[in-house]
Parts: sequence; C-alpha cells; structure tokens
Amino acid sequence: MPDYHDDLRLAHVLADTADATTMERFKALDLKVETKPDMTPVSEADKAAEELIRTSLQRARPRDAVLGEEFGSEGHGPRRWVVDPIDGTKNYVRGVPVWATLIALMERSEDGDRPVVGVVSAPALNRRWWAARGVGAYTGRSLSSATRLSVSRVSRVQDASFAYSSLSGWEERGKLGGFLDLTRACWRTRGYGDFWPYMMVAEGSVDMCAEPELSLWDMAANAIIVQEAGGTFTGLDGREGPHSGDAAASNGLLHEELLAYLGG
Repeated sequence: MPDYHDDLRLAHVLADTADATTMERFKALDLKVETKPDMTPVSEADKAAEELIRTSLQRARPRDAVLGEEFGSEGHGPRRWVVDPIDGTKNYVRGVPVWATLIALMERSEDGDRPVVGVVSAPALNRRWWAARGVGAYTGRSLSSATRLSVSRVSRVQDASFAYSSLSGWEERGKLGGFLDLTRACWRTRGYGDFWPYMMVAEGSVDMCAEPELSLWDMAANAIIVQEAGGTFTGLDGREGPHSGDAAASNGLLHEELLAYLGG
C-alpha cells in the first residue's frame, strides 16, 4: 500500500492557505463577483484561492498535473491534483457559511484514475474533513487532533435520512418522480447541499445523499472521504468513484435502493 502521508500533509497546507484567503474576503462589502458562461457565479476569492493552491503545487509537486474549476487543466502524468477553490460559491457570495475548499489527489491505476487523498475544509463552519487511501477518514482541527469517521448502520430506507441540493436538477434530468418517491419513503429529508451531505454521510449523521449534475472537482475529495469512512460513492449509473457526472453516496447498506430510486 503506497504511503500518502506527505501528500495528505501537503493538502492540509494547501487548505490552510486557501482558508486564509477565502475567510479574508467572506462577507466583504466590496467582493467582486462575475457570472461564468454556464451562468454560475465566480468571486475574486475563488480565483485567488485556486491561484495560490496552483502556485504552491508548482513548487512542492512540479511533476504533478492540476485540474481546477476556475483555471482548467495543466500538466500531464499519473498523478493529478483536483481543486474546487470554493464549493458553494452562491452561499459564499450571500454570506451563508456553508462552503468549502475541496482538494483531492488522484492517481492512475489499472482501473483508471482514482482519488487517493482528499481534504474538505469549511473554515466558516470551523470544520475540516480528510482521508487517504487505506488509512481511513477523519475530522478535526489538525492531523494530530482528529476523530476517525464511520458511516451509519441504518439498513432500511424508511429509517434513513436523505440529503440533497435542490429539486430543479432532478426535474431537468427527468428523474424528479423517482426523487420524490425516495423522499416520501425516507424517515427524514433535508436540502443541505454542496459538500456537506457527503461529509455527514461519512460522519454517520446522514445515511445517503445524491446530486444529478456535477464535475470532477465537486466529487473527487468527497468520494474518498466517504469511501474511507466505510461508505459507498458512485454515479447514479452505479459506477464506482467520481467519474459519472453525478453522484450517489451512502453508508453502503442502502446503496442499491438509493440507485433503484434515482438511477436508470
């Protein structure tokens, strides 16, 4: 089993750098916000955080490739860092504290690229989660002060808590009927959105979550944290990992039923 300790330590340093930048501009009255071609917002803090992460990676891991939401792909090779500088930009620009920097390292294998390190840092919530392949998933203030994560053991949909982002995406994908059927079958549903439901699945406070339209940078860090906490992370098509353009995450016990409602 490869040792990813140094990469995980670097990911924490990158997250520290991003946190300082994003928190400095959070709720700033003069925050500059633009609209991208896909009609989603991007703030000056998104760009600044990603630029700092890229600069740090160029110094620390010059041979590794980088993929980021704001500045695209750079470099080639079997190792690639995948970065979302602010996951939840709409929350960020409105002063809602539910947003995070997502940093993942993906490594090429016989089965394709897979996440091997992931850090999700939500400084406005004063929370951070992380994982490395083969060593588990954790949350805490630092590598030396952490609690190991474990998914829930809920085994029936009628006893389960299900989290999602919004209704519109499911309607656009023609899956609103199955989505509503699932919400009716569950014990509890909540629209937390973005990175947070995946972290709650990893913590065991939510049993399953799903989103119908995502990019790799939205999923890579979340995927390994859920998996290393003992859960299952796939696309709605059932393919393991963050490559399907959508996501379903669960404690594993509920995954077949989750996909039965939302897949197909």
